[in-house]
Amino acid sequence: MSAPTPSPAPDPDPAPEEAGKDRKVLGRLSLPERTFVADALRTETVGGVLLLVAAITALIWANTPLRDSYEAVRDFHVGPASLGLDLSVQHWAADGLLAVFFFVAGIELKRELVAGDLKDPKAAALPVVAALCGMAVPALVYVLVNVTGGGSLAGWAVPTATDIAFALAVLAVIGTSLPHSLRAFLLTLAVVDDLFAILIIAVFFTEDLNFAALGGAAVGLAVFWLLVRKGVRGWYVYVPLGLVIWGLMYNSGVHATIAGVAMGLMLRCTPRKDESEQRSPGEHIEHLVRPLSAGLAVPLFALFSAGVAVSGGVLGDVFAQPETLGVVLGLVVGKALGIFGGTWLTARFTRASLSDDLAWPDVFAVASLAGIGFTVSLLIGELAFEGDQALTDEVKAAVLVGSLIAAVLAGTLLKIRNAKYRKMYEDEERDEDQDGIPDIYEVGNPAYHLRMADIYERKAAEHRRLAEVTAGASDEDDGPA
Repeated sequence: MSAPTPSPAPDPDPAPEEAGKDRKVLGRLSLPERTFVADALRTETVGGVLLLVAAITALIWANTPLRDSYEAVRDFHVGPASLGLDLSVQHWAADGLLAVFFFVAGIELKRELVAGDLKDPKAAALPVVAALCGMAVPALVYVLVNVTGGGSLAGWAVPTATDIAFALAVLAVIGTSLPHSLRAFLLTLAVVDDLFAILIIAVFFTEDLNFAALGGAAVGLAVFWLLVRKGVRGWYVYVPLGLVIWGLMYNSGVHATIAGVAMGLMLRCTPRKDESEQRSPGEHIEHLVRPLSAGLAVPLFALFSAGVAVSGGVLGDVFAQPETLGVVLGLVVGKALGIFGGTWLTARFTRASLSDDLAWPDVFAVASLAGIGFTVSLLIGELAFEGDQALTDEVKAAVLVGSLIAAVLAGTLLKIRNAKYRKMYEDEERDEDQDGIPDIYEVGNPAYHLRMADIYERKAAEHRRLAEVTAGASDEDDGPA
């Protein structure tokens, strides 16, 4: 369901950080940004629950007597071999369905760059620095563990990713009313995180290049860009073209998901005055495709990637081998310290102060939540240890264990502050004049105060009437029998 379009109203009261000289970290969002974030996260939360169900289903399927059927379905090959696309179901899920996920990520990134928090360099500094630190520190933790333990450095990128859908599923399960500013911070972190994950996949996991196929994909992307620029519409044009670009990109040796993010970045994400609902083509397409990504593509990927054999021995090995221990510590320790440290340093050196409603433990809790690195971590794990199925499965188990520990840690920290969050959330959602705009955004609007005065006057008149009725009834009771 699309987010409601607010009724026209005077400019809302400026956020506290705009009114004063010092900028606030994680302060109140603007009304348009809040509406977009709420709409995006609503879909991601539902998708996260489906992702959680898919992961649990995969684990049960792969650890019961039905394991043989799971492997048979996962390894079943389908597709035209003549086009180089005779792939297993697991391969289709990783290279095909995740292209849809990265297509949405590309649109999100484009929107953030042209209309969101990343448009303003000062506002962008916080999530970008936090995300970079949240990727660099886990990678460093992994490298240190494996250098000292004599393990493989190939998996350094596995603990660098954050899974926004799974993180929101955890929030849905524990029932915390996380304020919009913290949710937006988590979403922006994930967007920047996805960008650098894409760059890691493109740079470090591309080996043999087929320049003819790569050139064909580049031509296809150029045609896609021209059609978008000319305003050509129709899914029957873009879907076949997108499939051709994806196929060529796959055969080029570059990971096929790069095609998805490239097409997403080419969409226009700034609305024109003549466009209905004040929504750009990119935002409209994202609104249509996001449910497909969150509700189908990512859960199916999880279903055919998370099915690893889990036993006491396997779980024990997770903490005994340097590769798997590095992944767990990277997700649980590296992510929390990296994001929290990056946020604190940015605030410290830009003379910004934390929002008055929040405390630094709130930032640490959200940073811990970012240690849930399910989808992209599983994908990078498959790419990093391709050819070694045993180690791949062990690294997947480490991703599951690390994400679970991070979820429990973050859930516990957030639950402690849930009463405070609930109060903040209720204040953000309150709309006493019922005009579709939260009251917190209208404190600088004279018309709002006039509406509220009228509402209170009507309530006062009703209470006076009830007082008179009650007093009259009391006088009758006190009369002679």
